[in-house]
Amino acid sequence: MSTKSTLITLTILLLTASLSFADGPRCSTKSVAGDWGLTLTGTILLPTGAVPAAAVVSASVDKDGNATGTGGRNVGGGYADETFIGSWTVNPDCTGNMTINIYESGQLVRTSALSMVFDEFAREARMVQQSLTLPNGVQVPVVLTLEGKKQF
Repeated sequence: MSTKSTLITLTILLLTASLSFADGPRCSTKSVAGDWGLTLTGTILLPTGAVPAAAVVSASVDKDGNATGTGGRNVGGGYADETFIGSWTVNPDCTGNMTINIYESGQLVRTSALSMVFDEFAREARMVQQSLTLPNGVQVPVVLTLEGKKQF
């Protein structure tokens, strides 16, 4: 191959690569999959008044859209260990959604829907809870956020 042909080929490759970067970040369940550490903080809005809530969570999410994890949570001074299973989706713009069923001692205690965004090259996540639904179908208003980092 001549020097001119090599130079033209390299130029085309560089232009193609720069165009794909110009489109912005690209995320997927594959690029975000892994083990995550998360912190939840916020307020649960009960008829009797606002109740503070906090939790630490260890979550594993896979490229097929499955989510599992464990955590410790404190709501209004009451502590419990919890587990969860659920599903999630990630969009190319690094936004996504997750729905999880949360259990205490094997009993379903609530279902949570979350809206999320990933940044720092899919190594950090920020989430806000869209809804909290009890097993009997009652929806409880909440103002809860989660922040997390990919562990490895």
